[in-house]
Amino acid sequence: MEAITELSYALDTFYFLISGALVMWMAAGFAMLEAGMVRAKNTAEILTKNIALFAIASIMYMLVGYGIMYPADGNGFIPAIDWGFMFGGDNSVDEVMGSDGETYYSAMADFFFQVVFVATAMSIVSGAVAERMKLWAFLLFAVVMTGFIYPMQGYWKWGGGFLDELGFLDFAGSGVVHLAGASAALAGVLLLGARKGKYGKDGSINAIPGANMPIATLGTFILWLGWFGFNGGSQLVISNIEDANAVAAVFVNTNMAAAGGTIFGLITARLLFGKADLTMALNGALAGLVAITAEPLTPSPLLATMIGAIGGVIVVFAIVTMDKLRVDDPVGAISVHGVVGMWGLMAVPITNSDASFAAQGIGLGTILAWVFVTSFVVWLILKLIMGIRVSEEEEYEGVDIGECGLEAYPEFVGARGAS
Repeated sequence: MEAITELSYALDTFYFLISGALVMWMAAGFAMLEAGMVRAKNTAEILTKNIALFAIASIMYMLVGYGIMYPADGNGFIPAIDWGFMFGGDNSVDEVMGSDGETYYSAMADFFFQVVFVATAMSIVSGAVAERMKLWAFLLFAVVMTGFIYPMQGYWKWGGGFLDELGFLDFAGSGVVHLAGASAALAGVLLLGARKGKYGKDGSINAIPGANMPIATLGTFILWLGWFGFNGGSQLVISNIEDANAVAAVFVNTNMAAAGGTIFGLITARLLFGKADLTMALNGALAGLVAITAEPLTPSPLLATMIGAIGGVIVVFAIVTMDKLRVDDPVGAISVHGVVGMWGLMAVPITNSDASFAAQGIGLGTILAWVFVTSFVVWLILKLIMGIRVSEEEEYEGVDIGECGLEAYPEFVGARGAS
């Protein structure tokens, strides 16, 4: 029996770590997607944001975020913060053996898996505010977002807080991760304003194409791959037949939803614009992935495909609507992760009888309100103290030069000053 317990513990811990590594690789996906969707003159700066935010998320979650999200105690609304993790330590042999199977993976593995989710939420923000936000204002916001704003709403659901008690279901984070990131992004974009030249005084909307569609496509494929760890790892256990079958189902449904989102995003774009828009296909794939993340286990593969397909349709209309509302989001992050994240949450009761539309709606509203309001306050404070937008001259020349002092494509003719 002891040998079986040890083997199960080792296997589940290993699976958790590998899943976390796949989610960490999503950071590369976001970096490539965003680098492809911005103009050449802003590439180095967006890459700097992506690697720096991952490091900030790791440190802040170690210092305080993990203790807020998974506290020693709490009343369901306010956690009693556990400060112990930063000083190390893990499950002892006696603790594991005496737990009757309740302690089934390493505490360090749990932290690693959770911290890469925090970074994912913050990565969503970077694309939405691209090409005109000050680098250091963004990084200061990342400190607050990853250390406090995200962990609080994470505690309410995954840490055993009031949303969990209410019956709100979010398997891998359509709400806790994706809607949260999009809500923070929306608050920043509203205070930041649109890029120069994006919207005309006559109401016209001017397309600002990204510089590198191959890189954006590569980023999407990387995210698609990483999502298997994102959703599959959220099963937490793989060391028995039931959980192994569940993980396999999650992988299949995750893939099918992405496929459905891609095809229906592409078809919707063709019907609306008369062309096969690659960016809509890419966002359709991501929309399918976001949509299935709230519940990737209970749907059949066919239903998972349809949930993703609906997400692919929704995201195209959401991106068009955001432009009509003059909300400038260069990569469509608010539409993909926010609007479709809402669809994913509300789709859970369709296949999971344990869910209710009322509880899902309350969870959705709580996450949206908490993250948007707190983020708006933080962005506003930063705007008043140091400013959050670069100067018109820096925006015209490109934030690569103004913020980083270098260009991603120094020999690429027309990079600096390109429109």
